[in-house]
Amino acid sequence: MKGSRTHSLAQRSSVRGQAVKGLITAFFVIAQGLSLTVPALASANANREPMSYSDLLRDIDSGKVKAIEIDRVQRVARVKLEDQKREEPPKEVPLFEENNILVERARQNKVPLAIKDSADNGALVGLMAQLFLFLLLLGGLLMIIRRSANSPGGPGQALNFGKSRARFQMEAKTGVMFDDVAGIEEAKEELQEVVTFLKKPEKFTAVGARIPKGVLLVGPPGTGKTLLAKAIAGEAGVPFFSISGSEFVEMFVGVGASRVRDLFKKAKENAPCIIFIDEIDAVGRQRGAGIGGGNDEREQTLNQLLTEMDGFEGNTGIIIIAATNRPDVLDSALLRPGRFDRQITVDLPSYNGRLGILEVHARNKRLAPDVSLETIARRTPGFAGADLANLLNEAAILTARRRKEAITMLEIDDAIDRVTIGLTLTPLLDSKKKRLIAYHEVGHALLMTLLKNADPLNKVTIIPRSGGVGGFAQQSFNEDMIDSGLYTRAWLTDRITMALGGRAAEEEVFGPAEVTAGASGDIKSVAELAREMVTRYGMSELGLVAFESSGNEVFLGRNLMARSEYSEEVATQIDRQVREIAMHCYQEARRLIRENRPLVDRLVDVLLDKETIEGDEFRQIVAEYTEQQSVATPSS
Repeated sequence: MKGSRTHSLAQRSSVRGQAVKGLITAFFVIAQGLSLTVPALASANANREPMSYSDLLRDIDSGKVKAIEIDRVQRVARVKLEDQKREEPPKEVPLFEENNILVERARQNKVPLAIKDSADNGALVGLMAQLFLFLLLLGGLLMIIRRSANSPGGPGQALNFGKSRARFQMEAKTGVMFDDVAGIEEAKEELQEVVTFLKKPEKFTAVGARIPKGVLLVGPPGTGKTLLAKAIAGEAGVPFFSISGSEFVEMFVGVGASRVRDLFKKAKENAPCIIFIDEIDAVGRQRGAGIGGGNDEREQTLNQLLTEMDGFEGNTGIIIIAATNRPDVLDSALLRPGRFDRQITVDLPSYNGRLGILEVHARNKRLAPDVSLETIARRTPGFAGADLANLLNEAAILTARRRKEAITMLEIDDAIDRVTIGLTLTPLLDSKKKRLIAYHEVGHALLMTLLKNADPLNKVTIIPRSGGVGGFAQQSFNEDMIDSGLYTRAWLTDRITMALGGRAAEEEVFGPAEVTAGASGDIKSVAELAREMVTRYGMSELGLVAFESSGNEVFLGRNLMARSEYSEEVATQIDRQVREIAMHCYQEARRLIRENRPLVDRLVDVLLDKETIEGDEFRQIVAEYTEQQSVATPSS
């Protein structure tokens, strides 16, 4: 008995020692983080709209700069302009590690240049923070010792599996405001009301309005849902809890539900506040999904989340913001009003949105004067915010690799091709394979130009790309049609015809025995598009009937056995209609290639010589040939 008591005391002392060590380490890490981030925060808040490096060099050359002061500690240049008032603070420009170009431009234009290093108060702030945290440490140690001494199960409390792992910030210093989020203006307007609710709730409660309990951000990956949640917290300035949906569920039974309870308990103690749950589909999937009833632990976690959001006890002052790109898999009880009152779609940006995103990400890029962000925005329909940021970063990497001083449109074009198609490889030698690829791509490009409803050609090339792409013909898509999804029957038919242009050129030039497998991807897309025309859009002789519906996955709560929605006879008719659409378009593609065979040969010769033909040059060659044909064969 005495030995077991001694072992229990030793185990309790070991647990106390580990807790004390962990607390000491955590406090000193926080103190060092404060000492490093305080100067950075002061610098970031000093000027919300810095001047870009490219604008500074341009203003120096045009004589608009009055004086420059370089701060090497904060790595910024404070610029005083000629037309700037005396009481206005100088503009701040972020600097690179090497600024020889800036110094040389200033000397050439006789601009006063001073180098002054600001005092680094990080050490003093860090010392004061560590002294303050040391006092907190003493109080924390006394509380731990006192609580563990009075608790009968002290050693057992080391297993804090049920505690919430949410990152908590008493003041939401996310560093992101609404001004830093571009391209999703509609979503920002919707969420501005949430910020007003948190700042001035009496404005809405006076007329009987209640604070919404939940806001669900829905949109494709990379559109800025997480960034928007950070901006809400930064604007509201209230306590901010952030956690991922996957952090609720563990291998231990009941842990997820316990973490949900603990999270909402902490949130109630700090209300009004914001709880942000990223990727909520990891815990909020439909209950009863899958074979055998699904994951019981995940379902218990979801049940607890539903109860906390709208159970018997209200959560006054707590707003839950969740983000997902799979709203179709979420449980219906989670989406009803009273839990997630608002569902805000964060969609892909339009032209103006892409332009705003490019302006945000181009602030710290050195751009050449010929770079037009408007042109880049028009060339990137369907790009999300993350795609545009990656695009400019790839262009900067290419610029550094080519040892250029600034990003030009050549790097932008190469970066777009690299992101959308693949890495450029070594061009092929003059051979039969190269000529066959040239005829294939010219077949696509020529039909893009000749067909009335097809999107225009941007460029055609036979330079191979990574991933087995021997060449490609790139279109400039109609952004309005792509964004709205209102595809016309003529547009779909011409798109199928254009996709079959490569195979049609191969068969017309080299014969049926010499066609290759290079059109396999084109044929697959043609089959999918023609089937959608028949089964979903009602664009066939079968009439205005939808024969197929999406979303029958068993693990998303659907039926175990897929049920056929039409008879075998109808299935045969669908297959016949799909084949008739594909064959009709293929015969049309062959006819156009056959009637313009001299033009095809001429375009192939130009493509083999240049390896890349831009869309304007391609259309000019086609227009010249068409004009010559009309002169040679005058109409009667």
